[in-house]
Amino acid sequence: MIDPNVKTQLASYRQSIDNIDAALVHMLAERFRCTKEVGVLKAKYNLPPADPAREEYQIERLRQLAKAANLDPDFAEKFLNFVIKEVIRHHEQIAADHAEQSAAAR
Repeated sequence: MIDPNVKTQLASYRQSIDNIDAALVHMLAERFRCTKEVGVLKAKYNLPPADPAREEYQIERLRQLAKAANLDPDFAEKFLNFVIKEVIRHHEQIAADHAEQSAAAR
């Protein structure tokens, strides 16, 4: 038999986790909304989809933030690398769509 106090604590932690997950999804959605607009600008001005210097800066900054928050910086870097790859993929698609639209308009 599990102590009722343990069940209450467990439920409380799980509710916090659910709230954090919801906030994370909303933050990622906002991040991708912003990066989509960056992709549109890059396509419009024929800039490359990837920006290695910016990516390097972001990774180093995230590693420092992770250390300060007692989070494994390697995990944080892997997560950001995944996000960066998705952003680049989206920027490439936006550029391809923009090129098609420009060609069709001619």
